[in-house]
Amino acid sequence: MQHFKETTKNKDTSQPKVTMLQAFKTIIWPRRKLVFIGLFLIVIKSLSALVLPWQSKVLLDDVVPNKDMSQLYTLIAIVIGAITIQAVTSFLLTRILSVQAQYLISELRSQVQKKVLSLPISFFDNTKSGALVSRIMNDVEGVRNLIGTGLVQLVGGTFTAVVSLIILIKLNAWMTLFVFVPLSIFGVVALKAFKFIRPIFRNRGKISAEVTGRLTETLAGVRVIKAFNAEEQENVVFEKGVDQLYQNVKKSLTATALMTSSSTFLIGVATTGILGMGGYYMMIGDMTTGDFLFFTLILGFMIAPIIQMSNIGSQLTEALAGLDRTEELMNMTAEEDNQNRTIKLNTLKGDIEFNDVSFSYEEGKQILHNISFKAPAGSVTALVGSSGSGKSTIAGLSATFLTPQYGKVTVDNQDLSKVKLSSYRQYLGVVLQDEFLFEGTIRENIMFPRPNATEAELQNAVKAAYVNEFTDRFDNGLDTLIGERGVKLSGGQRQRLAMARAILANPKIIILDEATSSLDTQSEALIQKSLAELVKDRTTIVIAHRLSTIRKADQILVIEAGHIVERGTHDQLIAKEGRYFELYTYQAKI
Repeated sequence: MQHFKETTKNKDTSQPKVTMLQAFKTIIWPRRKLVFIGLFLIVIKSLSALVLPWQSKVLLDDVVPNKDMSQLYTLIAIVIGAITIQAVTSFLLTRILSVQAQYLISELRSQVQKKVLSLPISFFDNTKSGALVSRIMNDVEGVRNLIGTGLVQLVGGTFTAVVSLIILIKLNAWMTLFVFVPLSIFGVVALKAFKFIRPIFRNRGKISAEVTGRLTETLAGVRVIKAFNAEEQENVVFEKGVDQLYQNVKKSLTATALMTSSSTFLIGVATTGILGMGGYYMMIGDMTTGDFLFFTLILGFMIAPIIQMSNIGSQLTEALAGLDRTEELMNMTAEEDNQNRTIKLNTLKGDIEFNDVSFSYEEGKQILHNISFKAPAGSVTALVGSSGSGKSTIAGLSATFLTPQYGKVTVDNQDLSKVKLSSYRQYLGVVLQDEFLFEGTIRENIMFPRPNATEAELQNAVKAAYVNEFTDRFDNGLDTLIGERGVKLSGGQRQRLAMARAILANPKIIILDEATSSLDTQSEALIQKSLAELVKDRTTIVIAHRLSTIRKADQILVIEAGHIVERGTHDQLIAKEGRYFELYTYQAKI
């Protein structure tokens, strides 16, 4: 589905961006056939609702005075028919418009989720996952008011009010004018209130996303919270967020209460006037009892939608505020939409080269300084050094999770900053230090990169990573459920499962970020065997604190403070007795 035009980029995001006209063009107009059918049904429903007050006048002025039983039966039949039409049209409206609104919500959620996944890694580094969940699931909810119940109430109420106004003028123009004055005042108050409420609704979405994000983090880190006896401080943080949400809701309720109370007062004034004027006209013979009843019932049909408008207005305002936030996401530039990325890789050999690469996460705080090295196809390049030296940043640049500010990273002599990401990443495999596993079975997690892999391919990956060494002890084998993030497995088991996943993906380039850091001695020995299979004929960049795991690397780069301070093979670096020698002998003593 087409999203709103990107006319709002680079503007102050605190200002409303999505107008009712934009919403009409992009949401309502593409569904105009269904909407027009809905509008027709709304008109029929509204007209049928006017039958009862009209027949009430007939009952008092004609049927009862004339004691006409035949006309009474006809009147009853007409009223029953009108009620039946109302019931049928109400059902059809729900079936057509409300269901379509829910379909639209699901469609929008899918689009927003698709857009979010297309955004660069840097976006996720600065945004809470829980906040994104809230924005994907909640911000589009208000759309139902643009094409569902809100549209029905708005159009139906407006039509009923206009028809009722015409009837009232014909019945008694002076009484109608008396009512119209306070209603006009109410309309002005409502418009002012809606202008005040929209920014409040917009902020509510942001606050709600923040609170949801923090709650998600709290639940995910419950073991850490309990381990440090930090329940109380988490309660305080959550209570603060909930209070912010409460204060926001209080503001909107105050504005809504102002509208409601002003409408109650103004309509009370109008009703009192109608009683006096109606009594006067009946006493002088200008109005029958039926006319007065008809007038008061039709007046209710005119006033009710106008009062209802305050509720509808709040719904539409909330919907537009949610669409404002959705539009912010939809207008962000996806990784693949970068106009510089024009090169598509149809094949890949796997030669990686860093040419004078510098990188910083924050301006003025450089992490890498003029890094240059070659990782030929099929070779193993190991990165070692102190924590925070820049090893993971080099791995991130190799995986295209990051883009260098200066210099360039090439693959097969093609500048990675100009390569279409999907064409490169199809040849890429990554095993992270804290490998993420999905809730489900071991089988599903291993087959994640290739859901259509054969059983033979799966078993080869399982055996290569020695996953069968522990799954054979499970009653359900590969179909064992592992819990959220693989919580039912040990660190070593999770790492071997991740290795199997990478082996099944069959990539040309492998990035191993601390892949053996969480393994016990036995698991490490098993992984070392599978690593030999994994890196065979593949370009490998491996980060390891355990230097014993990289003795056979083709080249070892020692990174300190963003610089390559040493490079060479294990034996060459040991012979130099420099920084690598210090690190290696220190670990050997431990």
